[in-house]
Amino acid sequence: MTRLVDISAPLRAGIASDPPEMLPAIDYLDHRATAPRIAEYFGVRIEDLPEGEYAAIERCMISTHNGTHVDAPYHYFSRMNEAIVPGGEPSMRIDEVPLEWLFQPAVKLDFRHLPDGHVVSPAEIEAELKRIGHVLRPLEMVLANTRAGSRYGEADYIDAGCGFGRAATLWLTEQSIRVVGTDGWSWDAPFSHTKRRVQETGDASLIWEGHRVGRDRAYCQIEKLHGLEALPPDGFTVAAFPVKVHRGSAGWTRAVAILSD
Repeated sequence: MTRLVDISAPLRAGIASDPPEMLPAIDYLDHRATAPRIAEYFGVRIEDLPEGEYAAIERCMISTHNGTHVDAPYHYFSRMNEAIVPGGEPSMRIDEVPLEWLFQPAVKLDFRHLPDGHVVSPAEIEAELKRIGHVLRPLEMVLANTRAGSRYGEADYIDAGCGFGRAATLWLTEQSIRVVGTDGWSWDAPFSHTKRRVQETGDASLIWEGHRVGRDRAYCQIEKLHGLEALPPDGFTVAAFPVKVHRGSAGWTRAVAILSD
């Protein structure tokens, strides 16, 4: 028997899902609000429509990085694969990412115990894989269950959970992993914690260090996943096809885990 588990966060206005300047706005028009225009268009009276109603519609002001979404290599840098192609090559946009990458067996790494702002190391990934008895396979998706998942929509969401820096992200891509995911706002450690480290060290290379690995080796990441605690460590497949935004840096996705009981 196949079971589907929705691991997407709802796209919702009025909650703390993003920094203030990046919050989505959704205008809900109900059946009565849209009736006057359609009645005028067809030259009929509003009361000629069934109970004076027409269609429910939502108007949205959102970015491709609101809600659960897939980041394309173009989001991270203008070039990709510099580690394997001399001089690199133009980064893939979201409408160029191979769909095969977004429909693969997956493994869930449980890092909910790690403190907010912690930068996960390759050794910690290997230790978690050993704990759950899993050996990574090429193209497998790697999902990180962090403390941020329990804080979605709360004031501290964008500052919650651990993240992944250059070393861990590079290690994963060197294992032929092409899609990673997190229930946090960002694959990197929350910016508020990174800012503190940058100010303490003066090292600007710490800014977006995980994302920037896409410059070395192409990969995609799914951000703002939800409900990962409901998944087993492995033995499931994830489908996370992005909306085909022309030349986009990301695309929204209804990410679903597929389990066979």
